[in-house]
Amino acid sequence: MRRRIRRLSSLILLAQVAILSASLLIGFVLFAVTARANLTSDYQDRAADIAQTFAEMPAVQRCLSSGPSSCDGDVQQLATATEQRTGAAYVVVIDMDRVRHSHPDPTLVGRKVSEDVVARDGQVHRGTDVGATGTTANARVPVFAGTSRTVIGEVSVGIRESSVAAELLGQLPIYATWIVLAFAIGTAVSFGLAAVLKRRTFGLELDEIAHLLQEREATLHGIREGVIAIDPAGRITVVNDEAQRLLRLPDGARGRRLDDVLAASPIRDALTGTTEVKDAIAVTDSGVLVLNRMPVTLAGRPHGAVLTLQDRTEVTGLSQELDGERSFAESIRAQQHEFSNRMHAVAGLLELGRAPEALQYLNEIRGTSADLDRTLRTHIEAPMIVGLLLGKAAEANERGIDLVIAPETDLGSAPDRLQALVTILGNLIDNAFDALADSPAPRRVTVAIVETPQTLTVRVADNGPGVPDGSIPRIFESGYTTKRGSLARHGGLGLSLVHTTASRLGGTVSVARDGGAAFTVVIPRPTAPSICAEPWETGAERHGSAQIDVRGGER
Repeated sequence: MRRRIRRLSSLILLAQVAILSASLLIGFVLFAVTARANLTSDYQDRAADIAQTFAEMPAVQRCLSSGPSSCDGDVQQLATATEQRTGAAYVVVIDMDRVRHSHPDPTLVGRKVSEDVVARDGQVHRGTDVGATGTTANARVPVFAGTSRTVIGEVSVGIRESSVAAELLGQLPIYATWIVLAFAIGTAVSFGLAAVLKRRTFGLELDEIAHLLQEREATLHGIREGVIAIDPAGRITVVNDEAQRLLRLPDGARGRRLDDVLAASPIRDALTGTTEVKDAIAVTDSGVLVLNRMPVTLAGRPHGAVLTLQDRTEVTGLSQELDGERSFAESIRAQQHEFSNRMHAVAGLLELGRAPEALQYLNEIRGTSADLDRTLRTHIEAPMIVGLLLGKAAEANERGIDLVIAPETDLGSAPDRLQALVTILGNLIDNAFDALADSPAPRRVTVAIVETPQTLTVRVADNGPGVPDGSIPRIFESGYTTKRGSLARHGGLGLSLVHTTASRLGGTVSVARDGGAAFTVVIPRPTAPSICAEPWETGAERHGSAQIDVRGGER
């Protein structure tokens, strides 16, 4: 089988050479045809000049004016001499009776021609004649009687076409040399162009470029990470399906500015900036995203940026569950440590023989633990929520915080949206614990969960320093935190997740300054026609301070 030509440079060179060869060949043929036509016209003009000169000879005019008897062969002699001197194929003189007075064949002199006298109209006629002498460039000129305009005959002069062809062949080599030179220059330029294109395509062949394009499209649209490329003007040049899903970009976003397809948000500010962004966390209504923005610079000039987005919603949920399990394990560890201490105390009292005091101590311990367990089981029937609050109670005990269950708490055994409730309740309690980290004793966190046919309301209040006035408009923004020290690395997500979860379920989040901070989340139940008022009197109402509804991060 004949080997296919696959190299891009070879294909380009062959294509250019083929085009150049065809163009030059067609041009050469057209030039030859044009040159031949021009030479024929020039030879016709030359024949006309010879005939005109011959027609003005007195002997010719006298012969045609007086008749054949006065010619005495002079015209035939002049015609033969003119043919030899000018290289004409023939010089034929005829009178108005169509009788020849000269001809290359002497036997035809004195005989009539078959056609009429063409120059009878007094004009010069040029053309191509096919006669006994072959094909000639012919001119027929009228012969006038002296100075008058009376036509008395005609002179016909022909120059053989072989002479025209010979002259054309003499000129063609010169033009052929120029054609060959142009072909050589065009081939060299084509070779240089092929080399330049080869470098521009990084040495890749056509099938390799097509394969790379297919791989790029398959990779971009197959990965579980959003990818967006923007040019220096901020227009989207590349966007894959995952990026469209995560950012909810409209169809046809490619070619448009990112500012035009994204609503105003911290995410848009991060993606459309000019600085590098690494692993920035952003909370949206649909989940948690990790953003990266890498500016692209080539030869010291900006060439846009590459943006990547990762959906961390599931990972964040698993991390929260892991934190809950870790908190529960820590609470078990604390209880085991406390249990060991208490058993040591009881054992010591028994060894000292002070059994009544040991019994009294055991009754006190049982009463403290039983009170919390009884309170939770009386007001909350959902086992998962009871377990969460027991773990948080143990953590609060270790941190020197009183965790109080409000008396109005009322939650059934199977509340709606249980996972969302765990997320909201756990983050609000953790946020309250962190807020009390630097506060003096007594430190207290009050939790209330109220389930009605219309709404599910969660309220977590603490007696800490409260939310700073300047931070209230931003506390629910992703990444914003007022924490300091070792707590700062955990900040910026808790309240944002609470706000995102509540908003996704059609609920609201509010914060009130009530001798600390009181966060209230109201979520409508699926069968509820509307969101009802909170079932208790808020701290803002008791103390006369305004309750502030905000959207936004974490303290």
